[in-house]
Amino acid sequence: MVATGVRPGRPAPLRLTRRGRIVLLTLFFLLASLASAVLWTTASRADETPAGPAAVVVVQPDDTLWSVAERAAPGRAPREVIAEIRALNGIEHSYVYAGETLIVPPPN
Repeated sequence: MVATGVRPGRPAPLRLTRRGRIVLLTLFFLLASLASAVLWTTASRADETPAGPAAVVVVQPDDTLWSVAERAAPGRAPREVIAEIRALNGIEHSYVYAGETLIVPPPN
């Protein structure tokens, strides 16, 4: 039996070559920079101040999303306001019913 310095039943210790260490170090720096970028963008979004509290509107007879949008934000483009109203209320269609309560964005 030849003595090799490794006990039977145990794997040989892991040894990294110079190239392996460079690869691992590069991978570490890439992951660290990615984490930093994610934290940076999250922090910059947290600095944004909201435009104001959203209001609640009750849909009147003969109202449409367009008329609600014009009334809620008169200085803004109705198509943009309609898109926000649909997103805020989870509306997938383009019609509303009298008596329905809608959350509308602030007028800005």
